Amino acid sequence: MALASIKLDGGTALVTGTASGIGKEVAFAFAEAGAHAIVLVDLHAPDIMLEKCRQYAAHPDLRLLPIAANITVEKDVENMVQSAISAFGRIDYCVHSAGIGCISRAPTERLDVEAFQHTMTTNASGTMLVLRAVSNLMAKQEPRTYTSPRSNATRSLGRGAIVVISSIPGIIASPDMMPYTVSKHAVIAIAKTAAVDNFRHNIRVNIVDGLSWIKGLRAMSALQRAAVPEEVADAIVFLCSPAATFINGSALVIDAGMTLTALRSNL
Repeated sequence: MALASIKLDGGTALVTGTASGIGKEVAFAFAEAGAHAIVLVDLHAPDIMLEKCRQYAAHPDLRLLPIAANITVEKDVENMVQSAISAFGRIDYCVHSAGIGCISRAPTERLDVEAFQHTMTTNASGTMLVLRAVSNLMAKQEPRTYTSPRSNATRSLGRGAIVVISSIPGIIASPDMMPYTVSKHAVIAIAKTAAVDNFRHNIRVNIVDGLSWIKGLRAMSALQRAAVPEEVADAIVFLCSPAATFINGSALVIDAGMTLTALRSNL
């Protein structure tokens, strides 16, 4: 197994949306980086993930907890957090990956209202519920510290780190994608507000905007492809790590430079 490029000082990670895609890769990346415990959350408990996580584990006694939860249901989210605390005592890193993609490509004049509401409930309200529950829990935890092996200096890791996964349509508008675009703009606003609210608790909240599978956007990438999940997952673990203790409220754009230019004639 290759050595992880990002190292964690132990800790417990909670990851939503771990059955597939970026969420799955984030769980693997946390195992590889040295997390002591990982809570794997999806609509159906992702038991299939357990063997893979152990395969990549840097910590010899990695503990895993699969949880079935619907992140749009308040009770499910609260139970998810309480189950994690009962098993491991604290949550040091939370990565919120669960959500839905673009389920309607209708233009504004033919907008599918039901699709809009469903997308907002899943992506925006779900993000709010997860950040509310995790922030409430982390605020009660004791801060952790990290001592650099290079400088021997000790600095605070705070009470926890949260990363919310958004998408490039969260920072630019794309045609025929109002439900998804609006929901991802909302996700960023929720995360940035949570970052400000959590200043006093010493909890960091950051956002990752990745170039997704959407064909029209993918074609504009300098690399002519979307980011593979591993490329996004490694950046997410970095934002949770001691290497990023001074990064807070930021949106990390992973798009091969696509959003640097306004010349998007192929739209």
